[in-house]
Amino acid sequence: MKETTNEELMTAVSNGDLDMLKILFERHHVHMFNFLYKMCGDKMLSEDLTQEVFYKLMKYRTSYNNGNFTSWMFTIARNSLKTHFRRSTENHESIDTISYRLEDEQKDTDETYTHLQTALSRLSATDRELIVLNRYQEIKYKEIAEIVGSSPGAVKTKVSRAIQKLKAIYFTEL
Repeated sequence: MKETTNEELMTAVSNGDLDMLKILFERHHVHMFNFLYKMCGDKMLSEDLTQEVFYKLMKYRTSYNNGNFTSWMFTIARNSLKTHFRRSTENHESIDTISYRLEDEQKDTDETYTHLQTALSRLSATDRELIVLNRYQEIKYKEIAEIVGSSPGAVKTKVSRAIQKLKAIYFTEL
């Protein structure tokens, strides 16, 4: 039996079948949390924003226009993260200047992983976002282009440059 695609599920949600949102949540909440966590380094904020993204999927379901679901979902996630940092009154950092926070639970992780996370945290938010979307979330260049409002060729070039920056930081600065 063929598995229902994300697009078919979201179309059903947009037509009022909110039970299908549960399937989308089960498929994507871990990926969404991981993306947000790698972007901000704050576990609790990532959990809150993950919930917010799925709430917005439901709230704005009628604006879904049968496009690529993953692109639409990650666009909502990016916007939610940016909105959070723009509205934050307790912390005046922006997503572009935030220093990536490694939490205590990472003390138990492998040194190489921690080294990579530290190197990743030293990239600009834009470069970090591109690497996380492409390498960690395995989203194709075409879909990332839709998410960030660019062309696939430009995204491929930016990802390549971001990886070169990451390599330079990883092998020389740390």
